[in-house]
Amino acid sequence: MRMSHRAAALSAGLFFAALAVPGTTWAAAGDDAAERDARWKELQQSIFGDRPVETAKPLVRMDLPDRANDASLVPLTMTIADKDRIKGLYLVIDDNPAPLAAHFTFGPAADPEELKLRIRVNTYTNVHAVAETKDGALVQTTQFVKASGGCSAPMGMTDEEAMKGMGDMRLKFADAAPGKPISATLMIRHPNFTGLQMNQVSREYTPARYINRISVTYGSKNVFVMEGDISISANPVINFAMLPEGKGPVTVVTQDNQGGRWEHSFDAPVASN
Repeated sequence: MRMSHRAAALSAGLFFAALAVPGTTWAAAGDDAAERDARWKELQQSIFGDRPVETAKPLVRMDLPDRANDASLVPLTMTIADKDRIKGLYLVIDDNPAPLAAHFTFGPAADPEELKLRIRVNTYTNVHAVAETKDGALVQTTQFVKASGGCSAPMGMTDEEAMKGMGDMRLKFADAAPGKPISATLMIRHPNFTGLQMNQVSREYTPARYINRISVTYGSKNVFVMEGDISISANPVINFAMLPEGKGPVTVVTQDNQGGRWEHSFDAPVASN
């Protein structure tokens, strides 16, 4: 059953507030560096508690546009130095409605040197990538991005069209070479509705429905688990790599916040000499 415009607006506002990390404050786009730094300190406390977050010798290099052409589809590449030290990776988009966009936990079958994905950016904001090492250290990298409206951008189609084929997955592999990491591109069909989007056909707000967990295993070994939120773009595409010594299929399990669950297994490539 659809909500009235007034109820939808109220629901969107409540959803916006509920997604915010507790204890944070929000400012208008274009606020100064001191205000951004103060907000990051609040987010650190909310996400990591009293654990220190280091800034010296960053372990992650981010590559994303300084100004987004499409705020709902912002390409992001994260390249990780000292990859063998890394246990996980947090992606925080400070001024998004849900700042903690994704948390990757790497398993024994992962080669975490590089991750690529597409994100939503709602306003001018700092983006933080925080690497967690196996000995528990947190090391952050920051980049400022100019964008507007990525979390409320409409899909440009009916909800039914956007949800068609929801849960379909494809996994493409680059050519495998003996002893080298296996590069893969995971594509998932899912609208990742944010709860802040007004459907342009019905003129009503679409209830939130977004992927909140992706698990990838190679045979019996975990590659990564991603816990996500509304800041991941619709129809997610994630580029990652696996170590070549795995055996068995690559299995992907995707879940969303409305109880949806989809599982698919793919044949892993065989390296050729």
